[in-house]
Amino acid sequence: MSDVPSTAATAQTADELAARQRDLELPPPRSNRPVTLVHRLEYVLVRLAFMLFAALGVDRASDLAGGVMRRLGPLVRPVSRRAEDNLRYVFPDWSDEKIRGTVAGIWENLGRTAAEYPHLAAFDPEKSVDRVSVNISPAAEARRKLGAPSVLISGHFANWEVMPLVLHSERIDYAVIYRPVNNPLVDKLIVRLRGEVMSRRMIAKGYDGARDAMAQLKAGRCVAMLADQKLNSGIAVTLLGRRAMTPTAAARLAVRFGVPVIPSAIVRRGGARFEVTMRDPIAFKPTGRTGEDVGRLTQLINDAIGREIEAHPEQWLWFHRRWPKEDVAAALADRRQATQARQAPDDRI
Repeated sequence: MSDVPSTAATAQTADELAARQRDLELPPPRSNRPVTLVHRLEYVLVRLAFMLFAALGVDRASDLAGGVMRRLGPLVRPVSRRAEDNLRYVFPDWSDEKIRGTVAGIWENLGRTAAEYPHLAAFDPEKSVDRVSVNISPAAEARRKLGAPSVLISGHFANWEVMPLVLHSERIDYAVIYRPVNNPLVDKLIVRLRGEVMSRRMIAKGYDGARDAMAQLKAGRCVAMLADQKLNSGIAVTLLGRRAMTPTAAARLAVRFGVPVIPSAIVRRGGARFEVTMRDPIAFKPTGRTGEDVGRLTQLINDAIGREIEAHPEQWLWFHRRWPKEDVAAALADRRQATQARQAPDDRI
């Protein structure tokens, strides 16, 4: 039985949402990491970069950072090699040329995303219809109009910060779960930038965050999160056909409160322009056996994320160690041995 209020509130106007959030305090910077000299130096560099990007304007900043990172990023071999290995593991038939080109595209997308942070307001779909187009499935639109709670998921696609901006512009009352930046000073800066243009209900990952997320659903709000990162304490389901330790938070919330999971995709359509699609809720019928239901729904979530990755692999963050290191290493070693065996001279007479 769902713990969500049985009568969903109707969708609110922008003014009503703004009024309800105006006095909400932003989450504090992470306190488990004392501020060090390195943190301060990093913060100064980030602020200087943001000042430069802000002065350039959104298009020039995105183009400049994307072009620089496309050329220099692949030279950062430890990080680039991880992405290359992940791509070879998932797409064993890809050529080395295609893999290198995809990695260059990943770096470009990451550079553009960083340069676009000072310009988040430019991606408000209501103010910049030429920058962000929004497509909402009929089923997702019906829930939006009702103001009905859902678990909203996406991944590190294109500029993933655009998704909560779209939720805000669509008058969806939501809280977003986020991973705090390691540097407390940079974390505070990023949280402030987000709070100016999207929901101020931000929930830091962790035990307290899980309780807060449940409280938001109980209050009839949506909970949004990126569900594509590795979690060692998660469960082993597959992503793109390969075993991957996966967090169960989205599935557990959906099963616990009897609400649907709605996946969304963000695609970069050239430069600093995006297309956002809210898809149909994931088709899922619970059995009442919580552990089994959470496992099945987590797999369905990974399947949805995997389809978006396959559609635009150069726009996903392949730098994560998403699959077990030993699995990737073993598969690549087998591939090298098979290649060597095919290339070895035939000594038979």
